[in-house]
Parts: sequence; structure tokens; C-alpha cells
Amino acid sequence: MLSRRILLRAAALLPASATVLASGTAFADVPDLTPLPPLDRASFAPHEQRFAPYLATLAPMVNDMDDSGFFAGGWWRNPAVAFNARVQEHVFTLAWFYANARPWNPYAGDRNLLAALDAALGHYLSLQHSDGSFPEYRRDEHGLAPTGFGLGYLAKTLRLLRTARVLPERQAQVAGALRTAMTWFLDPGNTTVWQEPLDYANQTASGLAGSAFMLRHEHDPALAKGLREAFARIAATGVSAAGFFHEEGGHDMNYNFEVMLPELADAYHHRPDPHLVDMARAFTGFLSYNLLREPDGSGYLVNVAPSTRTSARWYDEVRPDPDRTALNWTFTRQVPLLSAFMTAREDLAEARAAWAASTDEVPPLAKQDTSPRILTHGLNGERFPSRRQRAAAIADLPYLRSRDFVELRRDRGQDFLYVRKPGLYLGGHFGERVSRARTGLTFLWHPEAGTVICGLNNNNHACWSTVFPGQRPDSDGSLPATYFRGAPGGREWTGGPAPAAFGIRYGNADVTTDVLVTPGTIRRTVRANAPATEQIPLIVQPGDVLTFTDGTRATFGGSTTATADGFDLRRGRTTIRFRWGAPLEATVAAGSVRYFRDGARRFHALRIPHQGTFDLKIIAE
Repeated sequence: MLSRRILLRAAALLPASATVLASGTAFADVPDLTPLPPLDRASFAPHEQRFAPYLATLAPMVNDMDDSGFFAGGWWRNPAVAFNARVQEHVFTLAWFYANARPWNPYAGDRNLLAALDAALGHYLSLQHSDGSFPEYRRDEHGLAPTGFGLGYLAKTLRLLRTARVLPERQAQVAGALRTAMTWFLDPGNTTVWQEPLDYANQTASGLAGSAFMLRHEHDPALAKGLREAFARIAATGVSAAGFFHEEGGHDMNYNFEVMLPELADAYHHRPDPHLVDMARAFTGFLSYNLLREPDGSGYLVNVAPSTRTSARWYDEVRPDPDRTALNWTFTRQVPLLSAFMTAREDLAEARAAWAASTDEVPPLAKQDTSPRILTHGLNGERFPSRRQRAAAIADLPYLRSRDFVELRRDRGQDFLYVRKPGLYLGGHFGERVSRARTGLTFLWHPEAGTVICGLNNNNHACWSTVFPGQRPDSDGSLPATYFRGAPGGREWTGGPAPAAFGIRYGNADVTTDVLVTPGTIRRTVRANAPATEQIPLIVQPGDVLTFTDGTRATFGGSTTATADGFDLRRGRTTIRFRWGAPLEATVAAGSVRYFRDGARRFHALRIPHQGTFDLKIIAE
């Protein structure tokens, strides 16, 4: 059988020919879209600059489509196979460029683009099961994520088709598919979508956001009632007692901050349910302990060791388009503290002005880095906080507002610990280890020097650990902990005001670690049943001075070994001293991980082998 594209291109050689698409609408033959010349940056309104790289990508992406309407070419989501409904989410992208006239958009009203959109929708809808769900990893899968996110993309695509008054038969098919999908998704007895607690809260939230959009434009009392009940249900099952959103049995910063919270914001734009504000407030409280503000204004480093799925390591001070967190501004009036983690509107305006003035060509997006959510979230406008509002929120961060507290948050056998003392802020993740998370002490922050230690998840070479031969860190496992008012082994702390000295004892069958935290000092005592290595994940800046106590200077970005009883990291006026009491052969070595857009900060590991007993003092001066 000759393919659709071969037939269309062959027909293009004949006079007065036409093609009838699946919708029943006749179009002239559909050639590939013509790639564009370099884009004029200055022609884009500031708030629509996010569309520029997608415009540059549109023709290559459409021209990779196969004869069935499948987005071949691997532009979005894996597996890049024809039964994966998530690959088809770019129907929204095609619809937006077709339906929106702009001076810089030559594809508005383009019949060839509309033909491609119609074919893509035909393939997309052909994947839907009779119960309303869509597949992702197997053709027979009734998937949460493809159905949840698909609800949003299809509902917004339908709105664009209606506004443009095109493809009426396809509109009816999409509307029917959405009603069936919403019925499946909102059913409280559907355990693929609803668990207690939720397995992947971001995916459930996506379907509620899509349903909220659709039901804003469609009158359906039964589905609207189901959505109201679903908002209450996700508030009860999607938020941890610790404040984060449930992801794979624990917390994940990327999915919580960059996916879940924006999806709740999208839902709130169309159905302002108070449960959504409560969820945003709870998560912002958790966030305020886990994003570590750098005093030089670079942005925030992430306490990423507890993350279960992905490895978001930092957030820049200014995040220009495209920014996956941008829609979080929605909640900043009700939750002012959230402004601390948004780009200030004045800074964003400056970044956009610089983008417009640049003479560089706008490159197409890299394959897989083409999320259509960047565009859909741009439909809701923007109201970023001012610099003044943001500064006020930053000043209200708990570790900047107070110099002395202990905050312990718990959920399902996991402890999330935050200890503030004058001169330091220390984090830990104890109890059950879930998925890619790493347990133990996770970060050390100083009010002038910023983040000095920050462990990674899913990386046994970059967690703060006692490491046994074969690179087996204790952090790659469960580490239950007990807390004390003073030295470990004394009176237990079970809550209340922070004691003058705070103790932690944690471990497993192979090692016990005692930690004592006092103003400006941490003492960490390790008792292992075999020789091991103390591994400390440092965050090093190019201007830092790194010196072993024997006088050996370590080089930034390199590897240096010395026999010494300590190591100093000097940053500006602050020196962080590491002392272990007796001369041991120690190494500080750079890894490949860098931080922030400029990549200046770099991971270095300080490793000190020992015979099983190790006593470390960290002193901030």
C-alpha cells in the first residue's frame, strides 16, 4: 500500500488535485512544512519569547511525522513508538501555531499545518481504549500519565480548533474522547489513578488540571461534581504529612516543584478550589527548608539527596524562558513565601530584553527537550513577584529568619531533619531509603559562605557517607535515627524547642554514626565493623582556597592527596575547618557535576580512609 505522504507528494505533480483527510475535510496536497529563515527576536512580545524555539522546531518536527500521523523522529517522550500516546502531545503545539496570528508566525492559518494536525489527532485518538484511557509503555496499557497529561493537551487543542472554526468532525471526536477520559480519570474507584497515598501525585494532578480546563468550557454537572470531589481527594491522598507531594514512595524535588505545583496552578486558573491553595501552602513550607539560598545571589542549591526519581540540583536566581516553574506565580498572593523561589518580574524583564537584543540565531529545540507544557502554561498570563516582594519572602525563609531551631518532618518511616544553629544549617534524611534517595546527613550551609556540603541522590560517589570497600556507602540503604537533647545516648529529643546541643545517632548493622550539633560546630563520630572511608560531598567555588593541614594546597577541578589531620576550605571571610585528629592519607578530587547555569561551582569529594573508627569535627569560623 502506498503511504499517505507518497500519495500526497505524487498528487502534487498533478493539476487541480486534492486530498480528503480523516476528518472529511478536503485540503490541497500536503507537502512538508518549509523550514523558516532565522527568526527576528525583536518581533516577539516579551511574554511570548518562549514560543520562538518551538517555532524554529515546528517544521523539522512536522516533517518527521510518518504516514499515520505519528510524531516520529523522537522529538518528545520515550519510548518513541507509535503506540505511546504521550508522543502525540505536540498536537497542541501544532494547533497553537495554526490558530494564533502573530507577525512572526507564518504558519497561522497554514493549510499544510492543519493537515498535519488533523493526521496527528487521528493517530492520537486511535490509541484511546474504550474505557477512555491511553497507553504509554505497552499498547494494552491503561496508563495514568498518558491519560492525565493527555486530558490537558487535548482539551486545549480542542479549544484552539473551536476558536479557529476548523475540523468540525475532528472537534466532535476530540470532545467525545475527552468526556470518556474524564469519566475514567475522575472515578474514585479507579486504582490506576487513585491510591492512598498516591504513587505519582503529579500525574493525577495533570488529569485534574486538564479536566478543569475542559469543564470550564463544557457544561457537564456530573463530571463537574466528580472534579470537585477529586480536588478534595487529591488534597487528602497527594500531600505527605511532611508537606511534599507523593512521588514513588517519597519526595522528588523536580516532580514536586516543576510539574506537580504548576499543574495545581493550571487547575486553579480554571477551577479556583481552596484545596489547591492548601496544597500549595503545605508544599511551600517543605520547600522553604530544602532550597538553600546562596548568599552571592546565584540562586538556590537543592537538598536533592532525599529525591526519589530525578536529580534537580539547583535553581538559578533568574530563570528566563522557558521555565518549567513559571506558572507557580499563581499561588504567590495566597502563599507569599512562594515568591522567594520565583524570578522577580524586573529581573525577568531584563533577561527578556537581553534575549531580544541578541544577534544569535534562535536554534531549534533539542530532541526530547520539547515539552509542550512550556507553551500551555503560557496561556494563563503571568504575574511574577516584584523584587521587593521577593526579597521580603526570602527574608522569611526559616533558616534566614531564625538562627536556632530543629525541624523534624516525618512520613511513612522517613525522617526529614533540619537543624539550625548560629553559624550553620544542617540537613539529614533518615529512616527508610526509597528508590534513588540517599540517607544520612545531606547538606551543610553557612550564612556567609552558603552551601559547603551537599550530597546527591542516585550516586554512591557523591553522598555524605561511610563507604565500605566496593564503593558501598551506608547512605545507599535505610538508616534509622534517634535524636537527643545533647550528646547521643543521653536524653532523647521527641520534639519541642531546640536544645543547646542536638544529638543524632543513626546506623545499620555495619556502622553507627553519632552527630553532635552545637553553634558553629558539628562533631561526627563513626564506629564501623570494618575499614571504611569517610566521604564528604563538597560544593567548591573557583575562588575557594583548599588547604590540607600539612600545607598541601588542593587545586580546584583537580585531584590532590595529602597525609594530614585536617582540611580547610576558605571562602571569602569564612573558613570551614575539617579536623580528624590524626594524620591520615586524604584526597580531595573534582567530579563532573557542576552547579548553576554558569557551571562555576563544582562537586569535589573529600575522602579519608580509616580503620573503622573516625572522629570528625567541622568548625565554621
